[in-house]
Amino acid sequence: MGDRATDAKYGREDGWIFKDIAAALKKNNIKAIKDIIVDSSIFDDERVHPSWPKEELNRWYACEVSGLNFNGNCIDVRVENTNGKVTVHVEPETKYVEIINKVIPISKGKSIVGAYRQKEPNKIIVRGKCRNQAGPFSVAIERPSAFFGFLLAENLGRAGVKTKGQLLGKITGKNRKIRELAEYKTSIADCLARCNKDSFGLAAEALVKTIAANNKRGGKNGSWEQGRELISRYLLGLGIKKEEFYINDGSGLSRENKLSANAITKVLLDVYKSNDWQLYKNSLAVGGVDGTIGKYFKEEKYRGKVFGKTGYINKVKTFSGICSSSGNDYIFSILANNTDGQTRSAINDIAEAIIDIE
Repeated sequence: MGDRATDAKYGREDGWIFKDIAAALKKNNIKAIKDIIVDSSIFDDERVHPSWPKEELNRWYACEVSGLNFNGNCIDVRVENTNGKVTVHVEPETKYVEIINKVIPISKGKSIVGAYRQKEPNKIIVRGKCRNQAGPFSVAIERPSAFFGFLLAENLGRAGVKTKGQLLGKITGKNRKIRELAEYKTSIADCLARCNKDSFGLAAEALVKTIAANNKRGGKNGSWEQGRELISRYLLGLGIKKEEFYINDGSGLSRENKLSANAITKVLLDVYKSNDWQLYKNSLAVGGVDGTIGKYFKEEKYRGKVFGKTGYINKVKTFSGICSSSGNDYIFSILANNTDGQTRSAINDIAEAIIDIE
């Protein structure tokens, strides 16, 4: 929820969901509530993947994964220097995180500012130097479901709905006393688009855990372990040898992931032959048009003809998808290790060469 890219797509303003919940309460003549209960039990409690780089866990792409996610499980930090006074702004505005401002004002030179989480939960030190302004940049928070519950309490208070109790994490189950006032859903199309067009890792991780939860009795406690087992079973069912893959997470941030180009093209071919192909194709970035390859393939003969998903971790670059030309479709997968600054250009040249065949 509260994903800015998806909200912008539908013309929804920041914080709309809290206003909507407050309006639903008021419509039902509810002026005060006791406890706010958040139930994130659709996923297990392993929010941080054990193989992710520990030094990167404050980055947006390595955020915690919860059954209840909001704003990419991040806060956005912006720094301003006004007449020698440095102010740190946080969006969404909240007291859920404690900000320690150690930014030094400067009158010349380049602004360099970073944010660093501490051992104490949700305590963030912002340090560096600021000339005029810096940011915004995203910092991952801890305990996403509590983050949403805390924001809900703050926003209800601003809307005139009092909260008198505690913020609690509980499994609600099928409680007959629970009255549903509002429901919010994210479509599989929107989730896939964030995975593939934008390479938004949280969406991919949530899909892996959702696959696991949906294959459990009760639909709870989706885990990376069971998710990758189910994905591995699917890959084996396509005739891919077990030596050709090892699935460790959903986004590819883990260096323990192993995949062959053959495995990826077989998956793409399987989807291509299915009734879900158009939905999946629409989720891919389009060369020269949008997503992670919107800035590439601008030339007329390539623009709008390359559909794919990029991948990147240090020294690894990938690009897989489909090229469409003269009524023909060509599935491809290019995986490169030990990469340098020329690799992405070389990968793009290969994709263009596929179209040039025509």
